[in-house]
Amino acid sequence: MSEMKYGEKEIAEFDIDKDFEIWPNKHKKDYLIKITLPEFMCMCPRSGYPDFATIYIEYFPDEFVGELKALKLYINSFSKRYISHEDSANEIYDTLARLLKPKKLKVIADYNPRGNVHTVIELDSSIINAKS
Repeated sequence: MSEMKYGEKEIAEFDIDKDFEIWPNKHKKDYLIKITLPEFMCMCPRSGYPDFATIYIEYFPDEFVGELKALKLYINSFSKRYISHEDSANEIYDTLARLLKPKKLKVIADYNPRGNVHTVIELDSSIINAKS
């Protein structure tokens, strides 16, 4: 059996609570950070087939911003996990809300069609918080 490549090792050992870098936000004005992650992959918990999506993240930072390489590793850590569309989108949203504590956060998971079904899951703090 071959040894893991450095990228595989980074992804396999990534721990969101230990390895996700958060930096102080130096800017006090409101501004929007938009991130597109077009190569999201996870495994269907029922069939084991791969599911592919583009993840869109938008947030207005408060005290913190997230480091992009750490975000990439976090997103790539889903690639070998058996997790539903709904659970993966909600986990990404909840994790970023917990770690970054942004003023506003939106996560959209736009899954590639499979079996004639196209799923888009959207979580938006302005809607979620209004209903809480």
